[in-house]
Amino acid sequence: MAEHWQNWGRSAEAHPVRIAHPASTAEVAAIVRDAVAAGQQVKAVGASHSFTAIAATDGVLLRLDRMNTILATDHATGRVRVQAGISLHELNPQLKARGLALANLGDVDPQSVAGATSTGTHGTGGKLFGISSSVVGVQVVTATGDVVEIDEQHPWFGAARVSLGALGIITEVTLQCVPAFLLHAREEPMALPAVMEQVDDLVADNDHFEFYWFPHTEKTLTKRNNRVAGGTAARPLGRFRHWLDDEFLSNTVFEGLNRVVTHRRSWIPRLNAVAGSTLSAREYVDDSYDVFVSPRTVRFRESEFAMPREALPHVLGELGAWFGAGHENISFPIEVRFTAADDSWLSTGHERDNCYVAVHQYWRSHYARYFAAAQDIFTAHEGRPHWGKIHTLDADYLAQRYSRFDDFVAVRDEIDPGRTFSNPYLDRVLG
Repeated sequence: MAEHWQNWGRSAEAHPVRIAHPASTAEVAAIVRDAVAAGQQVKAVGASHSFTAIAATDGVLLRLDRMNTILATDHATGRVRVQAGISLHELNPQLKARGLALANLGDVDPQSVAGATSTGTHGTGGKLFGISSSVVGVQVVTATGDVVEIDEQHPWFGAARVSLGALGIITEVTLQCVPAFLLHAREEPMALPAVMEQVDDLVADNDHFEFYWFPHTEKTLTKRNNRVAGGTAARPLGRFRHWLDDEFLSNTVFEGLNRVVTHRRSWIPRLNAVAGSTLSAREYVDDSYDVFVSPRTVRFRESEFAMPREALPHVLGELGAWFGAGHENISFPIEVRFTAADDSWLSTGHERDNCYVAVHQYWRSHYARYFAAAQDIFTAHEGRPHWGKIHTLDADYLAQRYSRFDDFVAVRDEIDPGRTFSNPYLDRVLG
C-alpha cells in the first residue's frame, strides 16, 4: 500500500511506494541502488516546507530527519560540515555555541540545510547573498549509488549549490560560516510612497532591509537590521513584548482573522487598514538568527519572484492597480527583500542584483487567480521564480532567464541520465 506525503503549505502531495528514514550516507546509497534496480525514482525531503512539488515522488521518498548532526568544525577557516537533514532551527544555536553563524538567513528556520540551499532560500541584504552562497562543498549520492564530493574546484560546483534536488541525494554539506554576531533591529511603520522614495538609500545604508506592504492600503512595516560594534551588549525583546507582537498578534490573532475573512472577503481592506495603523515601532539587539527568524504558525501558500531592483516601483504599482481594480481582496502583506548578485548557476541571484516580491494567501483560501496575476506582472519584468514557491513556468521560459541554464541541464544529463531523481515538477522546469 502506498504511503502519503503532504507539504507544510498543503499545496502538494504524493503517494510514494515507500518512505525511508536513513541515518547515514551509506544507508542513502543502499536505498538508491535498490530503488534503481526496482525501476523506481527517488526524492529526498527535509521539512517539506517548499510550496511546490519539487520533492514529491510516487517512488521512494527519503526523509532526512535522522541525518541532523554537525560532523566537523574547522575554527581556523570557519567551515562547518553538517548532515544534510539538519534544520536551520537546530543548526543556528549549535553554530553560536561554536562562536559561528551563517552570514544571512531567511525569516523562518524549519527548513533543512539541503532543502534551503537546493531551492535557493535567501534572506535580505543589498550587499549579501542567499544561503546557498555559504555552501563550499556538498556530498551527493548519484543514481549509481556512488558518493561524490563536490567542492569549489569541481566542475559541477556551480550546479550543485542550487541543485533543485535534480542531481542526486545531498547527504552532507560544508558551510562557510562567519564569527557569531549581534544585530540591532529597528522596525517601524512607514507609508509606501515614503519607502519607495527612499528605497535605494534604505537598501544601501542598512546591512539588511525589507518591508511588508498591506494590500489595499499605503501602509508598510519596515525592518532594518544592522551589525553592532564588538562589545555591544544584547538587548533582546522583553518576554511579554515578544509574546504579544510575534506570537499573539502575528500568529494567534492573524490566524483567527484569516479564518473569518475566508468567508467575508469584503472585510479585508478595512482590516488591513486597521492592522497597518496599529503597528508600533520597536528596537532591540539580539543574536543574528533570533533577529532574522520570526515564528510563523499561520499556514499559507506563497509565490515569490526575483526581479532587477529597478523594476520594483513598476511591479508594486502594477500590483496596486490590480488590487484597485477590485479583482480580489488580499489579507496577507506583500514581502519585499533585496540581495546582491551571485554566481550559482540556478540561483535567483545569478549575475543580478535583485528585489524579491513575495505574495501569500491563507491556506484555506484559493490562491490560483491572485498568484497568476502576480506572475504575469513579475514575468513582464524578467522575474525568476523561487524554486520552492508556487509558479507555473517551464523550461522554455526559465532558459531565457539563466545564462547557465543549459550548462546545468548538461550536468544533470551527465550525472542522472536515467532521471532517477526527477519528478513532474523537475520535468517541467528543466525539460
